[in-house]
Amino acid sequence: MAGKGGTMKSIEKIVEEQIRNWQILGKEEKKEDPPVSLITISREPGSGGNLVGQGLAWLLEYDLFHQQVLHEMAKSSSVNSAVLKTLDEKGISMVEDWIQSLVNTRHLWPDRYLRHLMRIIGAIGKHGRAVVIGRGANFLLPPEKTLRVRVVAPRKIRVQNVAREFHVAKEKAMLRVIRAENDRQAFIRKYFNADIADPANYDLLINTEKLSIDQAVKTVHASLKSGPLRVPGRRAA
Repeated sequence: MAGKGGTMKSIEKIVEEQIRNWQILGKEEKKEDPPVSLITISREPGSGGNLVGQGLAWLLEYDLFHQQVLHEMAKSSSVNSAVLKTLDEKGISMVEDWIQSLVNTRHLWPDRYLRHLMRIIGAIGKHGRAVVIGRGANFLLPPEKTLRVRVVAPRKIRVQNVAREFHVAKEKAMLRVIRAENDRQAFIRKYFNADIADPANYDLLINTEKLSIDQAVKTVHASLKSGPLRVPGRRAA
């Protein structure tokens, strides 16, 4: 998210604007959400998953939540409270009930950070019309309302992408990719008792070796328009 002159907005500014938008929308007559109004993007480092998420948010006119923004929001108790205040009592109750259901069914042991993260992402899910990148959002949002996307590419391609993006040698790019892979795998394992690379955790896998970013965005968009993602009555894993 960039401000004037192309400079990055501060996390605080992004959060303030998002909360203000939710508050404004809460006072207006809300449009009916489509059956699937949430997209989560899990991505291998260097695969272009962030760009796919940005393209989808722009195309669909959805709110966009990057991993870094989610992380900073979850670290702050005051932000956590402010986000929950954008929901009415019924909405807050639904979020808390959903969190408790997740804790029980997935056998989670949430610490303070995870509880905050669950509330933040739960509130995003309640508001709908959002693209959420990273932080295990695919494990936290209702599966019947969410398209869970995983963006991948061969490591060689991803290293080349990182080297080009950050203007570093391929050796340093390789270290960046491996470090990010390990961090993301550890995060999902620690908080969700899951394997980030398990395809069963996703509805759609996108390989950006074969597809351009624009083609990937169009593929995900086409999946949204094709109708229900799951057979009615069948519980998602």
